[in-house]
Parts: sequence; C-alpha cells; structure tokens
Amino acid sequence: MLDARSGLVLRSMRLSDLPSVLHSERRSFSIPWQEATFRGLLRRRSSALLVAEDGGELVGYAVLWFAAEEAELGDIAVLPEERNRGLGRWILEGALREASRRGARQVYLEVRASNADARRLYEKAGFATVGTRPSYYSEPVEDAILMTRQLDTPEDSDS
Repeated sequence: MLDARSGLVLRSMRLSDLPSVLHSERRSFSIPWQEATFRGLLRRRSSALLVAEDGGELVGYAVLWFAAEEAELGDIAVLPEERNRGLGRWILEGALREASRRGARQVYLEVRASNADARRLYEKAGFATVGTRPSYYSEPVEDAILMTRQLDTPEDSDS
C-alpha cells in the first residue's frame, strides 16, 4: 500500500511537533494524553517518541519507554484521514526497530478489547495475547488485552 517514493519519514519527535501530535491524540483516543505527558516523556532518556511525516506533514506517531530489556508501546496513532494506507504497520515496524536498537528483547502493549483493527495489526506484527486487565480503560470502561512480542536485538543478528 505504501509507495517507497512517497516521502515518508520516521524521526524523533521534537517539542515543535506537540501541537500536531496533541491534535491527533484528541482525534484518536477517548482519553487523550495531555501535553505535560508528552513533554515529560520527551525529557526522559528511557523513552522514544517517534513522528511519522508524509511530505513534511505529521500523519502519525508512536511512544515507547524502556526498562532493562523490556519496552512498552505506550501510544501509537495514525490520523483518521490517513488510515488504511499501511501507515500503522509502518510506524509500528519503525518503533520495533527502535526498541531492538536500544536492546529491548520484549515489547509489551495494552489495547482496548473492542479495538479489533489494532488487535489485528499487532497480531500480524507477531504480538501474542498474554492476559487481560479487567476494567483497565475508562470512558467507556473496558478491559485491556495485554500483548507481547519477542525481539531480536542487534547482537542476535550478528551471529
């Protein structure tokens, strides 16, 4: 679906991206993260915030944080009008490469039980369901599905 010549770029998020990211966050989630959350994560060396641009315009983003050899995908979004182009998969693959580059061997995430599109995306990317967090989400109250995926680290591919 994505054209290699399309001008897509995945790069580190900057403070100047926050207005666009927050606009997308509000359009994507019933309980969007606040600006202070993104600002705090941007200051942490144990997190990676990535922005996807198409022709210089923000089309999506992903947020990861790290502890030991684990990463958590805390947030991933594609602008509603940019969906169904394969961008979610492309951003997810970039986030997984970044996690691997930073030495993570496993990535976790939570997803709303009703979010069938996201669950399909994660399953196609090799994530497996490992549990449920009852009533994890609010507005509306809903269970979270806990998923994980093993990663190869750069030293694994050297052998």
